[in-house]
Amino acid sequence: MARSPNAAGLSKADYELLSEFRYTLRKFLGFSEAAAVSHGLTPQQYQALLSIQGFPGKDWVTIGELAEQMQIAHHSAVGLTDRMEALRLVRRSPSKEDRRRVQVSLTAKGLAILEKLYRIHRAELRSTGPQLAGLLRRAARKIPGDT
Repeated sequence: MARSPNAAGLSKADYELLSEFRYTLRKFLGFSEAAAVSHGLTPQQYQALLSIQGFPGKDWVTIGELAEQMQIAHHSAVGLTDRMEALRLVRRSPSKEDRRRVQVSLTAKGLAILEKLYRIHRAELRSTGPQLAGLLRRAARKIPGDT
């Protein structure tokens, strides 16, 4: 199998590295999705809980911030929030600064589930994290065109 660079300066090893990184990342995401489902959440609901609680500097988000964090359309974030509110995972409150805006925060139920999932994910990252970090370091050293 040829290992020499092609016209774009990429070798078979470069593609193998990216493939291995994506495979390892996908395995972690598959683990994460299964963990969410085993705790009664959809993967998207878990991602939303984590996005809300993990938002920098505050423990709530606006619908727009949630949409941005999750990379979904605003109306999709509204629907997701509606469904999560019906499950008593989140609550909406009017913003103190701007009554037209709504703040979305976790309920005690939502936080309890998120804490359980955090512990499970932390344990998985202890085993997968070093592999992902190593792959990232290797990939960063091999980016063509870098000086």
